[in-house]
Amino acid sequence: MLNVTIRQLKVFESVARNLSYTRAAEELHLTQPAVSMQIKQLESAIDHPVLEQFGKKNYLTAAGKEMQFYASEILRLLDESENVLLDLKGVKTGVLDIAVATTANDFATRILASFSKIHEGIRIRLDVTNRKKLLEQLQSNEKDLVIMGRPPREMDIETEAIMDNPLVVIASPNHPLANQKQISISEVIKFTFVIREQASGTRIAVEKFFSKHNLDMTSRMEMTSNEAIKQAVQAGLGLGIVSIHTVGLEIEAGKLVVLDIKEFPIIRHWYVVYKKGKRLSAVANEFKEYVLQKGASFVYTPNMGDK
Repeated sequence: MLNVTIRQLKVFESVARNLSYTRAAEELHLTQPAVSMQIKQLESAIDHPVLEQFGKKNYLTAAGKEMQFYASEILRLLDESENVLLDLKGVKTGVLDIAVATTANDFATRILASFSKIHEGIRIRLDVTNRKKLLEQLQSNEKDLVIMGRPPREMDIETEAIMDNPLVVIASPNHPLANQKQISISEVIKFTFVIREQASGTRIAVEKFFSKHNLDMTSRMEMTSNEAIKQAVQAGLGLGIVSIHTVGLEIEAGKLVVLDIKEFPIIRHWYVVYKKGKRLSAVANEFKEYVLQKGASFVYTPNMGDK
């Protein structure tokens, strides 16, 4: 039987995820020597090295990759057992560990703020990240719940739609198309687009849309966040395609406009997603129901007149 401690597993999980002793030390509020000592003790207990260094980079060994999987599962199960035991005692405390797509951050944080006021004893861990990381977290069953658009079809997951997520074309108020009505998509495609990176949910939906219309955005710039796209569009670098839920304040302030295009908006949906067969804690289940019932009321949609 392996003589491994929970502390060693927690330290190793952080080092393995970050591939850095320094970042793990910062994350766990420990000194770097303390982290190194815990890793050495773990390696001694399992009689295998878990990390190796080439140049200035750390890499997991074969044993390290195996231990990363089991360490993550053990720590997840411990968190789950804590919530289950609290549920049995009828205590409304515990941890809600969720991840949301960057595009959903605006309304997701408002939902969490409202939920936390109702359940003051609950601690919340929120990770706002890109689609690639969300898929990794779903695959590893790392989070209680994920809020995202377009759930992956290839994964064995549970999905429930929260609300519509319209994608619109935004422009600077000074753009030549800003005041035109019923613009054709063939006219819009002539202009430069500022779009999300490859593999983002918005990018996939946009490319699918243009492919359906046998059109291609031949002139475009890539940005890794919606905030960067909004700033670029405001500066006149091109048109953007974003969720209407991310540009409400800018439209109301007159910094951006939504173009009146015949074929738009592209209607997508927001979903709450989790691994199939996952036993949700009472806290996670209550939050899921809260999102399904009241989520749409926390979305700020700008008043665009006749649009």
